[in-house]
Amino acid sequence: MKTALITGISGQDGYYLAHLLSGKGYEVHGVSRTPALVRDLEFVHLHGANLTDRNRLLELVEEVRPDEIYNLGAQSHVGSSFDQAEYTGDVDGLGVIRLLDSLRAAGLADRTRFYQASSSELYGLVQEVPQSESTPFHPRSPYGVAKLYAYWTVVTYREAYGIHASNGILFNHESPRRPTTFVTRKISQAAARISLGLQDKVSLGNLNARRDWGHAREYVEAMWRMLQHPAPDDYVVATGTQFSIRDFVAEAFRAVGIELEWEGEDVHEVGRDSKTGIVRVDVDPAFFRIADVENIVGDATKAKLNLNWEPKFTLKDIVCEMVESDLKLAESESLLMRSES
Repeated sequence: MKTALITGISGQDGYYLAHLLSGKGYEVHGVSRTPALVRDLEFVHLHGANLTDRNRLLELVEEVRPDEIYNLGAQSHVGSSFDQAEYTGDVDGLGVIRLLDSLRAAGLADRTRFYQASSSELYGLVQEVPQSESTPFHPRSPYGVAKLYAYWTVVTYREAYGIHASNGILFNHESPRRPTTFVTRKISQAAARISLGLQDKVSLGNLNARRDWGHAREYVEAMWRMLQHPAPDDYVVATGTQFSIRDFVAEAFRAVGIELEWEGEDVHEVGRDSKTGIVRVDVDPAFFRIADVENIVGDATKAKLNLNWEPKFTLKDIVCEMVESDLKLAESESLLMRSES
C-alpha cells in the first residue's frame, strides 16, 4: 500500500484527489490548518499543520514517511493576494521550500515523489496564445509571483538534489466544491437562487475576461499521473478551449431555464431575462482585479503525449453540474425559510 500526504486537503482539489487515491488503494494523510472542519473525508488520516511552520512539517513528514506528497495548500484567492501579499508569499512560495527541505531532512529525497500545484496565473500578461510549458512567464498578482517562486524552487530542487518533483501548471478548474468566494461558484449559486426567487440579481466584475475551464475531478487525475511517470517534469493541464465570464454566466442561467439578453458596454453592461426584461446580471467595478489577465488558454499536448491524459468534460457539463448542486442547496434554503415563516 502506498502512502500519500496531501496539503490543502480541505480544498476542492484535495477532496477529489483524496477520493482518487483512496480508490487506488492508497493510505491517505491530509494536512489542514483546521482539521476539525474537514468534511466528507472520513477515510483520510487528518493532521493539523500550516505551511508556515517548518518544525511541524518536518515532524509530519518524518511521522508519515509518504511515498508521494501533493502540495495543494495555498492562499489561493488571486484577488485577496493583493491585500495579503506577504502572507501569500510565505505560504505559497516559502511553504514549498519548507516541505522540500523536510523531505530531505527526513532522508526521503531519493524515495518520495513530490507534486507542486502550480497555476496558469504564472502567465499573467500572456506572451503567446495558447500557453505551453515553454511560454515565458509574466505573473500579474502576488499570488502569481508566489507561485512562480514555488515553480522554480521545484525545478531547482529537482536538478540539485535529484528529487522526483513535478509542477502541474493547472489552468482554471471548477466543480460544485468550489468555494463561493470564486466567481464561477458565485455565478452558479446566483443562477440557482434567482430561479427560485431567493435573489434578484448578481453583480460581477470584468465579463470580458476569458479563461480555460476544466473539471477538478479530471485535473487531479493528471496530478497523480505525473508522479507515476518514471521521470519528473512540468506539465500544462488545460482543455485548450477558451470562454468569457459572460459565456459562463449565460450557460449557468440557461441551466435554470433563463435566457439572457445582453445590452450596454463595460461597466454599464447588463444581462436581462429575455422573457421578463428583468436585469439579472450587472457589472460592479469593485469586482475588477487591480491587474487582470487575458487570453488564458492552455496547450496540454505534452500531458497527452507523456501522461496519456486529456479532458472530457465540456464547459456545459461543468456548469450544469455546479448549478444542479446549487439548486439542491437553494431548495433546502427555500424550504427552511417557508417552515420558519
